[in-house]
Amino acid sequence: MHALAQLRELEAAFPNELAVVSVHSPKFSGEAFTETVRDAVLRYGIDHPVVNDRQMTLWSQYAVRAWPTLMFIDPENRVILRHEGEINPEMAKQLIAEMIAEFDAEGLLTHQPLHFTREKLTASVLAFPGKIAVDAKANRIVVSDSTHHRLVEMDLTGKVRSIIGTGEAGNTNGSFAEAQFNRPQGVALVGDMLYIADTENHTIRRASFADQKVVTIAGTGEQYGIVAPTPTTGPARIVALSSPWDVVWNGNDLYIAMAGMHRIFTLHLDNSSIEPFAGAGPEALRDGDYDEALFAQPNGLTLDHNRVLYVADSESSAVRAIALTGTKQVTTLVGTGLFDFGDVDGIGDSALLQHVQAVCFVDGLLYLADTYNNRIKVLNPQTREVRAYAGTGVAGLKDGLLANAQFNEPAGLAYANGKLYVADTNNHAIRVIDLSEGTVGTLDVRM
Repeated sequence: MHALAQLRELEAAFPNELAVVSVHSPKFSGEAFTETVRDAVLRYGIDHPVVNDRQMTLWSQYAVRAWPTLMFIDPENRVILRHEGEINPEMAKQLIAEMIAEFDAEGLLTHQPLHFTREKLTASVLAFPGKIAVDAKANRIVVSDSTHHRLVEMDLTGKVRSIIGTGEAGNTNGSFAEAQFNRPQGVALVGDMLYIADTENHTIRRASFADQKVVTIAGTGEQYGIVAPTPTTGPARIVALSSPWDVVWNGNDLYIAMAGMHRIFTLHLDNSSIEPFAGAGPEALRDGDYDEALFAQPNGLTLDHNRVLYVADSESSAVRAIALTGTKQVTTLVGTGLFDFGDVDGIGDSALLQHVQAVCFVDGLLYLADTYNNRIKVLNPQTREVRAYAGTGVAGLKDGLLANAQFNEPAGLAYANGKLYVADTNNHAIRVIDLSEGTVGTLDVRM
C-alpha cells in the first residue's frame, strides 16, 4: 500500500506510454477473497487494473520474492527489469524515460493512453472509515472518513456536527471548509483539539474545534526515504515521515505509529520536535530495548494509564507492549512472526490473530480489532490470554448478540461510557458494542 503513491506519480508522468497493472498476491488468507480485493481497490482509489492472484500463480511464474516487487515489461512482453521494494519516483522516471526513448527508436510505441472503466463507490456518509475517537463529556465522536479524505465530527447519537476537509485529496491548511487531507487514519481528541495522522500526506495535523482551523504540526509532506535522505530527529516540520497510521496523546507527547518506517515516534508538543521512540527500522518481530526492538507496520496504539503503550503490530499479527516505566522494554503479548497468523484463541504463543489493526485499553483488558478475521477479540495483558469477543468471523453486517454479530475488516476502536465504538471499515459504518448488555448495534450516522 505504501507504493501506491509512487505508482500514481509515475502514471501521471507518463500517461500515454506507461500502463500499470497491479497483481495482488495475498500474504494473509483473509486477503485472498476477490470481494476483499475489490474493497481495497475502492478504498485506496486505484484506477488501474488489479489482478487477484489468489493461488500465487503469477507470483511463482515471475519468481517474485518480496512485497512490493515491480516488474518492467517491454512492448514485446519481455521482462526487462525487476525492482524489489519501494522505488524512488525520480529514479523510476529516469529509467522509464530511457526505456521510452529506446522503444521509440525501434518504433514499438504508439503513445496512446489506455482507458479503463472504474467501479464507483456507493454513496454514503462514510467511505471506509479507518479510526475513531470519542469524548463522551463533549458529546463528540470523530471518525477518519479515509476514502473521502476528511474527518467527520458527530454527536453520540450519530448526528453530524462538522466536516473537516473538502473531501478532495490534497495537503492544505486553513478552515475546516478549506483544509485538505489524503486518506487520514489515526485521530486523538484532547479537549477541543484533534490530532490527526494524515497518512498519505505523511504528516501530523491538528484541528481546533474552537476556531475551526487546521494546521500541520509535523512532517514535510514528502515520504521519508523516497525523495532524499533526511534526519529522523529534529524540528517536527523539517523531519520527513512515512505513513503515520495512528496517534495517542500522553501529556506533552504524542506517540505515533509510523507504519511506513516500522517504528513508534514521539512528537513533543511543548517544543515541536520529533524523534524515534521505539523500533530500529527493519520490518520484523523482535523484543528488547527501545532501540533494538523491531516492529512490522504498526497500525494501532492505546495507552494504559501512562504506564504501558500497547501496539497493534499488523504485519506480524501481533500485539506489543512498550513499558514506559521500570525496565522500559518492548515485549510481545501475542504473535510469533511475520508469517504466523490465524484465528485461534489461546494463551501467549498459542493464540493467533490475522493483521490486527487496533487496540483499545478498557478496565485492565485490551480489545482488539482482529481485522482480517472480521472479529473483535479481548486480550488480558497480564495472562496473555486471547479470546473471541464479538463477530462470527465471516465478513458481513449484522447486529445483535456478540456471537451472532458480523463485521467486515474493523480497523478502529474507541471506548466511552461502557461502550466500545468500532470503525467497521469495509461496511462504511460505525458499530457500537454495549459491554454490559453484550450486544452490537450500528450507529445511525446522518447529516
